[in-house]
Amino acid sequence: MTTTISREAEQSNGTREVATVCSFCGVGCGLSVTVEDGVISKVKGDKAAPSSKGEACIKGLQGWRYMYSDRRLTQPLIRKDGELVPSSWEEALDLVSSRLSEIKDESGPDSFGVFSSSRSTNELNYLASKFARSVLGTNNIDSCNRA
Repeated sequence: MTTTISREAEQSNGTREVATVCSFCGVGCGLSVTVEDGVISKVKGDKAAPSSKGEACIKGLQGWRYMYSDRRLTQPLIRKDGELVPSSWEEALDLVSSRLSEIKDESGPDSFGVFSSSRSTNELNYLASKFARSVLGTNNIDSCNRA
């Protein structure tokens, strides 16, 4: 969950209440995040937030739970002999880079398309646009955050 912290209060038991803005869409609902021993334990709407006045959708309230899933990937995986096997970041990024170069050489830059997300910040969407145009050489970029 990408957040912007606006205020934080620590309670006597070490639990912190962090006021933040939800990053799932562009509305900017305020959330109050309870953090115990460095782990999120609860998220609720922030009544002090002017855009949402304590309300929040299911994504904002429950969308953080994936962070603690035992199914979450914690390192890159590369397919070798039909199986996904753990690899280093260096090996994975080298593979991606070489494959992108091969595809661009074989099929041209317009064989790529980039689809960005409304969950990303404006800055990350801008970087996706720059990557598509400057690195891949394509104008094929779209996003789900248009009305």
